[in-house]
Parts: sequence; C-alpha cells; structure tokens
Amino acid sequence: MKLLTPVARGPSVWAYTSNFGGGLVAGDETALVLALGAGSCCYVGTQSSTKVYRNPAGLACSHSTRATLAAGARLVFAPEPVQAFANSRYVQRQEFHLANDAGLVLLDWFTSGRAARGERWNFAHLDSRNDVFVLGERVVADPVRLCSATAPTQMGRFNCLASLLLLGAPFQPPAEALLQSVAGRAVPRNPRLACSASPLRQGALLRIAGEDVESVRQEIHAHLLFLREVLGDDPWSRKW
Repeated sequence: MKLLTPVARGPSVWAYTSNFGGGLVAGDETALVLALGAGSCCYVGTQSSTKVYRNPAGLACSHSTRATLAAGARLVFAPEPVQAFANSRYVQRQEFHLANDAGLVLLDWFTSGRAARGERWNFAHLDSRNDVFVLGERVVADPVRLCSATAPTQMGRFNCLASLLLLGAPFQPPAEALLQSVAGRAVPRNPRLACSASPLRQGALLRIAGEDVESVRQEIHAHLLFLREVLGDDPWSRKW
C-alpha cells in the first residue's frame, strides 16, 4: 500500500491510498494509522474500488484502520467501495478515536462483486466492523458480516450496501439536514434505492441499499455536498 498526497486545493490535507497490484490477493494484510492534530482537517480516499481477488488457498485478505483525532480535528474518511470477487475472503477492522469537538465523516460500502459476470454476493466471507469512540466512550459499533450461503437471500435484488456516518459538533448541522431529508421522503414500492437514517448524539447514520452502484454513489454525493466548504473543493466532482 502507498499514499498519494496531491497538492491541497484548500485548508485540508488530501490523501489517497493505493497499491501496486490493483487489489488484495493471497492473504494480503494492510494497515493504516492516522493521527490528526488539534484543529486539523484531512480527507482520505482511494483511487478506485478495493478489489479482493480469489485465491486457490482460500486465504483471507484484511485491512485495519486506526485513526486518532485531537480536539477540533475533522476527518473525512471516504474510500471507494470494496468489491470482493467470488470465493474471496475479506476482513476489515476500523477504529476512530475522537477528542472533544472533533468531527468524523465515515463512508463504508461494498458491492456484490462482479455482477456483470454473474458474481452476485458469491464471495466466501466478508466481515467488516467500524467502532467510533468519543472521549474514550464507544458511541458507534457498526458490524457487517456476509457470506455466499446467505447474502444472496439477505440482499435480494440489491447489489450495493453502504453506510455513511456524520458525527461530532463540526458535522452536526449536515447530520440534522440528512435526517430531515430522509424522513421527508415518500417510500415507493420496490425502489431501486432504499435508505434509512438513524439519529446519534451529535450525528446521524445513513444506510443505503441499491440495485446498482451508481445510484448509491449519487445518493452519497448528494449528502456530502457540504464538504466543498470543509475541504476547499469537491473531491468527487471529477472522480464520480
């Protein structure tokens, strides 16, 4: 894994994780440790989706993130989705530790695999967990566990699953706007996109299930337009 740090377009540091092989293979393990100083601002993304390739030995690939945010720091952690191929195994663990008045935007999402090739939720195992702590107290525990034996039935017609977390005083206004937006929607029958939003202390958690990745991407982007002012530019305006 390597980090790419383009010239910032505003007051925020921008960083992208990348790797030389285009994905994870044969038991690859990656780890990322972030430390944000007081009052700092950082955006972390990926160049493209994280592909988890199948391997004959059935070894699990894994990734871990541990981020520490000092007082008043703001972190936008928004990688592209994980795309696990058929018969692959993937484990992800991420922890975020926030000090007073710190803010976190966390995007975590997965696709069904190579749906165009008929690989829908055919990976052997996908296990992800996000934990967020504020002043040492756990305020969010968000686990996802899917496998080929049950995921096709659980996910039905949907091919993409996402969770978007906005937490902390700096992001409380957009979190409240997100809750109002989702609550005010009519729920059509058999929608291509299903959303639910849950209030948190100084934040909100949005869950999205979509029949295609692009509709989920557009929904996410609609709720993150406010980040242009935070980051100095829209990181998805030319990428998405």
